[in-house]
Amino acid sequence: MSPSAANLAPSRLAPMANAIRALSMDAVQAANSGHPGMPMGMADVATVLFSQFLSFDPAAPKWPDRDRFILSAGHGSMLLYSLLYLTGYDAPTIDDIRNFRQLHSVCAGHPENTELAGVECTTGPLGQGLAMAVGMAIAERHLNAEFGGDLVNHKTWVIAGDGCLMEGINHEAIGLAANYKLGGMNVLWDSNHITIDGDTSLSTCEDILARYRATGWHTAECDGHDFADIARALAEAEADPRPSLVACHTVIGKGAPNKQGTHNVHGSPLGADEIAAARGVLGWSAEPFVIPADILADWRSLGAKGAARRADWEARLASNARSGEFSARMAGELPSLNGWHEYRGKLAADMPKLATRKSSEDALTVLTATVSAMIGGSADLTGSNNTKTASTTPFSPADYAGRYLYYGIREFGMAAAMNGMALHGGIVPYGGTFLVFSDYCRNAIRLSAIQHARAIYVLTHDSIGLGEDGPTHQPIEHVASLRAIPGLWVMRPADAMETAECWELALKRQNGPSALALTRQNLPALRNDADENRCAKGAYRLVAAKASRKVVLLATGSEVQIAVEAAAALEQAGVGADVVSMPCWELFEAQDEAYQDSLIPAGILAVSIEAGTTFGWHKWIGRDGLAIGIDRFGASAPAEKLFSYFGLTTEAIVPQIKAKLGL
Repeated sequence: MSPSAANLAPSRLAPMANAIRALSMDAVQAANSGHPGMPMGMADVATVLFSQFLSFDPAAPKWPDRDRFILSAGHGSMLLYSLLYLTGYDAPTIDDIRNFRQLHSVCAGHPENTELAGVECTTGPLGQGLAMAVGMAIAERHLNAEFGGDLVNHKTWVIAGDGCLMEGINHEAIGLAANYKLGGMNVLWDSNHITIDGDTSLSTCEDILARYRATGWHTAECDGHDFADIARALAEAEADPRPSLVACHTVIGKGAPNKQGTHNVHGSPLGADEIAAARGVLGWSAEPFVIPADILADWRSLGAKGAARRADWEARLASNARSGEFSARMAGELPSLNGWHEYRGKLAADMPKLATRKSSEDALTVLTATVSAMIGGSADLTGSNNTKTASTTPFSPADYAGRYLYYGIREFGMAAAMNGMALHGGIVPYGGTFLVFSDYCRNAIRLSAIQHARAIYVLTHDSIGLGEDGPTHQPIEHVASLRAIPGLWVMRPADAMETAECWELALKRQNGPSALALTRQNLPALRNDADENRCAKGAYRLVAAKASRKVVLLATGSEVQIAVEAAAALEQAGVGADVVSMPCWELFEAQDEAYQDSLIPAGILAVSIEAGTTFGWHKWIGRDGLAIGIDRFGASAPAEKLFSYFGLTTEAIVPQIKAKLGL
């Protein structure tokens, strides 16, 4: 229990909880849209949590050692908006709450971390809030081990619903939390037995508490409408060294006399008559969106008390020998990349022939030795993704200072945990799997972009070049699919130098995620220059035409070498050909038209070459361009035979270009 907590009498807690109920039902009614049932049902639990356990300061919402509170059941967003307003955060204001779910309102339908400082992460896709909380708890343990308990010693609290616990990611997330013994993580389960369709018995019969216990969690239960019983269960959870699940047995829509306890209150406004009846049951006579002064004062007193604990922490920070380093880490600042210039110079001199997954490992070896914020991992493919370095020893209960996470076969859980670590601050997470399995974690990658999370995805075995594993493992549509996610930088480097440049760009990006698509097969070095990061513009001219330019070949990754060979063959036939390496569409799209036109001039045949779907390439090559790729699933064979079979060779490409040119 927080040492700065105010232990208010139940007689004062009840009207405080009813303030949440009133704001929630009024806001949903005004919007004619939303979910009043969960906020009304969990109002009592949230009131106990915020009044007796949660460490927070509304005046400093990003105070690094605050407790993290995650509303995994994001559809009940009015619970969180009510709490933020009542405790005294600058936003949302009462006018913001009046405009719940309206265009440009900070009170969006589901909580968005980019809209409100008090929202730790964007939730709504069920289960992901809880899974991100695992990442936040990992970050807390790691930073505690690195900087000590004086600077880092906080809890991670989650409110989750039945749906969060049904989602498959829940299995992945709680397994990670138990394996790493994240005792500072406490999940408050809104056990109301209701989903949108009706009673949970329609779809499930599992013993959830038994499942959690079997996984290695501590479990407890409480009457979610008995303040003393709630406090007892939360105190047990806080004291147990294991991660805890508290089953809070609640009535959805508590206080709405005719609809409570039914699915009718889950995702629809109560209606004017039911709201009037609820006001009578709750003894709430205030007008809509008005909180009586004495009740608001009780809530604001809780927020004010957090300032004292924050002040104590700031004093400890000021006297700590590593205060500057810690503050820089939490601000996302990078140290000087010692040895990086020399590493790139060596690549230019040696021009190694390497798989880009190996080039990635080499780059990581240099970067992780310098950037202690980098924490890596893999979904059981460490030796294939090449994500572990000498500097990243295993993270474990025996050594939370370790910087490498063994996620097991949990791609979705890994990606969500990475988001949590990135949003916690002080950590730059990267994690690996095969590119084809990015589908397993796609929704978390999408949330990385929505939340502007600094997460880096290492996606290896990026094409038919992986060979014999066949179509189940050979990505075809995956690069194009990832490119469709707004805000995600998708990087497909062509050699060791480009891989290093892409890593530098991804690492320095503070406001969004990046994905590196890397090869299994060796690729020749194409660059012997290291003066500038040529990938920074997303595309650049690698080879300039010698004869009069008739064609521009655009390629990414392993196909850049094919483009270079094809250009040479075209030049021998008197056809001038540029080769443009295009490792990152998103960065190229950010350049001005003059630069784009200088690489892909009008009136010149543009040809794309990529060992994946041709979908999307006509954006760059135009309707009259030639897109060479693979618009079907792959096959099982050695890589070189597959490239020949699918026509990704100089011998197959050059005749198509000549025919397109009418030669």
